[in-house]
Amino acid sequence: MKNNNNVQLTVTISDPDLDVEELQQTVERLLPQIREVDGVEAADLVISEDAPEGSKAVGGFLLGMLTAEVSPANIKKLINFLGDRLGGKQIELMVKAKDGRELSLKAGSQAEFDYAFQKAQEFLNS
Repeated sequence: MKNNNNVQLTVTISDPDLDVEELQQTVERLLPQIREVDGVEAADLVISEDAPEGSKAVGGFLLGMLTAEVSPANIKKLINFLGDRLGGKQIELMVKAKDGRELSLKAGSQAEFDYAFQKAQEFLNS
């Protein structure tokens, strides 16, 4: 059930070593695991109709992208989960606050994921 106080995270995974199918399989394998993270209310692939300009779509979904709705108190759990699973791959996180503001962050190493969490917290608390 969606909660208006939750934060929307859009995750875009980039890995030049993966072809289109491998990248999409990576996202599809990750999705059910994200749904199990504490505080994640909903998670899904991003539908191609919602595509930002320049995005690539496969099978009606944006390539390498997923979205998750998480309670603000549990955003660290989700970012840590992503860091554990995707460390070494470049990802972009788009954090959307309940008031509509957005913050874009990039991470590829554990230190960058920690920094991304810090910046997301600062953004959400401002």
